[in-house]
Amino acid sequence: MPPTTAPPARRATASPAPHTASPARRTAALAAAALLAGSLLTACSGPPASGGAGGGQFKLSASTPPAAGDIDSFSWALYAEPPTLDWTMAFDYPQNTILSNVCESLMRWTPQLTLGPGLAEKASNPDPLTWVFDLRAGVRFHDGSVLTADDVVFSLGRQTDPENAAAWQQAFQNVDSVSATGPLQVTVKLKRADSQFTQYLATAAGVVASRKGVEAAGKDYGTSGSLDCTGPYRLGSWNKGQSVVLERFDGYWGTRAKSGKVVFSFLTDPSARTNAMLSGEADGGYLIPTESYDRLSRSGAGTLYFGEGLSTVNVNITSMAGPLGDVRVRRALSMALDRSGFVKAGLGGAGTATGALTTKAAWGGFPEQVRADAFAGLAPAEPDIAKAKALVAEAGATGRTVTIATSSIGLDVSLLATAVQNAGSRIGLDVQLKTVAPNAFTALFTDPEARKGIDMFPETYYDSVTDPLDLLANFRTGAYQNFAGWSDPGYDELVDRATAAYDPAERGPVEAELQHRAAEQLLWIPVAEWPTAVFLNKRITGAPTTISYLYYPWAADVGAAR
Repeated sequence: MPPTTAPPARRATASPAPHTASPARRTAALAAAALLAGSLLTACSGPPASGGAGGGQFKLSASTPPAAGDIDSFSWALYAEPPTLDWTMAFDYPQNTILSNVCESLMRWTPQLTLGPGLAEKASNPDPLTWVFDLRAGVRFHDGSVLTADDVVFSLGRQTDPENAAAWQQAFQNVDSVSATGPLQVTVKLKRADSQFTQYLATAAGVVASRKGVEAAGKDYGTSGSLDCTGPYRLGSWNKGQSVVLERFDGYWGTRAKSGKVVFSFLTDPSARTNAMLSGEADGGYLIPTESYDRLSRSGAGTLYFGEGLSTVNVNITSMAGPLGDVRVRRALSMALDRSGFVKAGLGGAGTATGALTTKAAWGGFPEQVRADAFAGLAPAEPDIAKAKALVAEAGATGRTVTIATSSIGLDVSLLATAVQNAGSRIGLDVQLKTVAPNAFTALFTDPEARKGIDMFPETYYDSVTDPLDLLANFRTGAYQNFAGWSDPGYDELVDRATAAYDPAERGPVEAELQHRAAEQLLWIPVAEWPTAVFLNKRITGAPTTISYLYYPWAADVGAAR
């Protein structure tokens, strides 16, 4: 598998936050930071028994109640405006939250985070290097034209066209050719077996749009006019800087959307976003600010739900040039870190301290024994300051300086950086905080120059597919997010083996071994699992609670609560 050629920023996104912190937010951050600096809470392998979201233990909900009927419209709060709605560049939350309702893919992610048929009603694998997709008949684009195999070939081709700067190129790294083998059939030939390929075709990587519509829009595609996709909603209007309006597509091939219209409002300040949901200006939203969990859950204005996510909070080691080049120092920092204190203060109590890089939900498709083996021995232990301090001394790193980036981009970012600094001070390391602006923090994922002088930074990573290889492949030699430049031929060989194995029973043990090797090296220090949060006021219901909303047409399920 060759090195990644495009940044997977869609999965390396810090929690949303305003571009500047409000005074109230700064006060909350300082108070929470004082809590973290003042004492170390016992790390645990599960959510806190108290003090979590809503003042008690948070619980996961499989779904929200189904809608009782149709509504004319509903409004949704987004933390940022998408720079474009071109699906080849749909790598982040705002774009995908909207696009998942407008543009559909060959395969479909379900609300249960399983893989199902999408625009392809059947996907067959006659041999390891061949995938055949039989398309649904009679599917119409928003311009009224009918879906053909030519549209699929064209759309997948856009993902690998260097002129498009597509964010999903890596998903096609093993593709040799894509061709129409019938009016409603497309055949993909691979250069090598790829167990992840069809999984990624349920994301924005597998979107199909009208060739005629895309070519007519030219360079303006995704910024104005129609997107000419097939989803239950079509793009109505885009009031730049304020909102995007989706309108129900009455020619949709599937189940008719329950709401006639969806209005997405761009509210960059978390307090404004929370107030909009409390007042009814916005009927709901995903990516709820962690500092608002308690306020929303107690408000009586609606219900705050938590569902399965595929997100983990980590400390990304970006440089091996200093003390962190010694695995003993990385282990010492991990051993001293107060994970449960961070979950309580940084995630509003809604999270689970973890010693594993991947979420348990990412392993749902594997046999039970594989799942058990993958997490055996990885539960986070109670911080052991004495042992961690001894490791630092053994490595000759006592008193040495390491630098971690921090930013107002999110409460989780600033408080995790503070927690790492506190852990370092207790074991003999001088951990310096380097504050960077929100846009500069985002550049840490894409620009090596931005990472100069920084040894590590907080990173929240979400899987784009329900397979732990999505994250674990980041440590392969040359992988884009292998910022520290770590290389192990044995690890690379395991990644190749897992990629080539279609059978989960065969692939699972290999990925379990990858998880344990990554845990030993601590190229990312795992901190917590973070569930998906969604707020719905009393007027609406039906939205999925899981992270499936990034690629599943969730808004079509939203309707009247009663």
